[in-house]
Amino acid sequence: MTDELNNIVAQLNSGLLDEQDNSTKPGDQAIKQNQTVPPVHLWEPDFCGDIDIRIDQEGAWYYMGSPIGRTSLVKLFSSVLRLDDDGHYYLVTPVEKLRIKVDIAPFVAISADTVRHQDSVYLAFTTKEGWRSLASAEHPIMIRGQGESMRPFVNIRKNLDALIHRNLYYQLIDTAEHRVAHNQVTYGVTSGGVFFPIAEPVAMDEIT
Repeated sequence: MTDELNNIVAQLNSGLLDEQDNSTKPGDQAIKQNQTVPPVHLWEPDFCGDIDIRIDQEGAWYYMGSPIGRTSLVKLFSSVLRLDDDGHYYLVTPVEKLRIKVDIAPFVAISADTVRHQDSVYLAFTTKEGWRSLASAEHPIMIRGQGESMRPFVNIRKNLDALIHRNLYYQLIDTAEHRVAHNQVTYGVTSGGVFFPIAEPVAMDEIT
């Protein structure tokens, strides 16, 4: 690794990040173990410029155009990732803030399983890095764009979302339920008692 990356890793391993973000929302306790992250939303370090790190549309991380192959390093960096109000993504430590590039979303959800917590049933999504999120009102499934540009996402934490991988999306479509309203059919999934559309509504007269 270069000195630039070594400096970030040294900070992340130095004890500066001993404090963890222990805030939880309904259902989060079901996946809380090994999911704690530093409270980056509370830190306001100086902006130290851009670092040549990019997350591509498949969720792969690159540094200076070369893949970051160490999974543990990617998860370490993704634990201090933050999306600010200016629309840019940053790696944030208590002492510095570095801007990175993200093609579509910082995470890609590659699998989902059913989790029962208290009296509710959730879809638990897992990202390539191993982060898990229970789809709910607090962590919604969202559809953005229309037609061929439509893409499905699920919120992972705070305002950080995961693009739902195409293979996983097709699995969700296969098990989707439908709701009818205003002469339209909407296909979706239910998680945490909330129905989430996962496709554009279809007019009743278009269904054969």
